[in-house]
Amino acid sequence: MSAPQTQHGPGPGTTSGDTRRTPDGGPLASIGARLGRLRVASWATAALLVAVLVVNGILQPNILTAYGITSLATTLLPLVLVAVAQAVVVIGGGLDLSIGAIVALSSVVAVQAMGGSDAMVPLGLLAAVGTGLAAGLANGLVVSLLRLQPLIATFATGSVFSGMALWVLPTPGGQVPGFMTGIYRQAIAGIPVALLLLAAVPASWLLLRRTPVIHHIRAVGDGPSAAFASLVPVQRTQIASFALAGGIGGLAGLAVLGNSGSGDPFIGADLALSAVAAVVVGGVALRGGIGSPVGAVAGAIVLGLATNILFFLGLPTAWRALASGLVVIAALALSALTAGRGER
Repeated sequence: MSAPQTQHGPGPGTTSGDTRRTPDGGPLASIGARLGRLRVASWATAALLVAVLVVNGILQPNILTAYGITSLATTLLPLVLVAVAQAVVVIGGGLDLSIGAIVALSSVVAVQAMGGSDAMVPLGLLAAVGTGLAAGLANGLVVSLLRLQPLIATFATGSVFSGMALWVLPTPGGQVPGFMTGIYRQAIAGIPVALLLLAAVPASWLLLRRTPVIHHIRAVGDGPSAAFASLVPVQRTQIASFALAGGIGGLAGLAVLGNSGSGDPFIGADLALSAVAAVVVGGVALRGGIGSPVGAVAGAIVLGLATNILFFLGLPTAWRALASGLVVIAALALSALTAGRGER
């Protein structure tokens, strides 16, 4: 693990000049290596994105029409939001296997709160985001205060959230207000609303990335001990990362409702692993501290378009599921190989 001054500035009794004169390049060499790996990952993600766009264009020429773009954006937005939520936790050194269940719980709470009434849409928005924040906060408290491994803790809380979703809405159903589904597929000045929302996701991150909480999340992901030595509130930061992810998961639940028009307590079953794959494809290191949710957005789009390709090739459902699983395995293997090279 890098020394504390690698990412978080000089430690006690060490000046900036001392850091720059560290033998063998020390911290500066480590930073350069990290940036180099990030650039490689970014180029690989960009190449994959171009490749799947070209193949989709060949298989489905109308994908670049207004209808095609709208349909694609409405389908991709939930996965993009879940990938960003997962990226926030992973960059902070954690992993959230409950994010899919949070999406499902948020969506069914919102659909029940709205009851199909246009006048209740604001309440539904608050219900979804509030539910996501509460679930994420619970994750953060379990991981931080009880000092449990995020993988195990969120696997357990995911089961709890899934059970709660089934309690709120035992079977798929409920009616999403027409205003919500209508606006989700409308266009403003010829630009689909779903596409504007899709573009707003990375734009929002670019605005937030320089805030103290985001700096703290990245510092904790790079090394809790180094972050603590740099006076970063480690426990509060871990809680904040999970809570932020939960809130974004609530927004993903709203996107699911806008796209489907009804509630479904089973909707999050595959989202957690897809989000992990999107994060890795987007160049975010599973060991934490490296990458950006903007890359996760690109990774989610790559996975969504790859699924599109499998569909238009006419592969049976079983083969599509197999291919999706192989993509997840390949993405995780790529992350492990990258981490191994970083440790040598």
